[in-house]
Amino acid sequence: MNKESLIFLAASLAVTVAVSAVGFSLAAMPRATVEAAKQPAAAETLPDVDIGGGFGKVSVIELVGFYIENPPAPKGSGGSGGDAAPAVKRFGGC
Repeated sequence: MNKESLIFLAASLAVTVAVSAVGFSLAAMPRATVEAAKQPAAAETLPDVDIGGGFGKVSVIELVGFYIENPPAPKGSGGSGGDAAPAVKRFGGC
């Protein structure tokens, strides 16, 4: 390898590291936001959830209670609540 190639390689590597460092500092969330996200929130402080389908807004406490009283059916248990049948794969060529 000649000297110009090594200089180009080192310079392009340095520029890449510098651009990555600047890009990360601009894209990263503030440290206070990250620390706040690590703290769990009490269910009573969360706003009501709009579940749609004409049901309207429901509190998080009611949703958790419903989930505890009516757990989802295990996969492959037949009946309602199980997995849907897998889609049929067909040849889609010309």
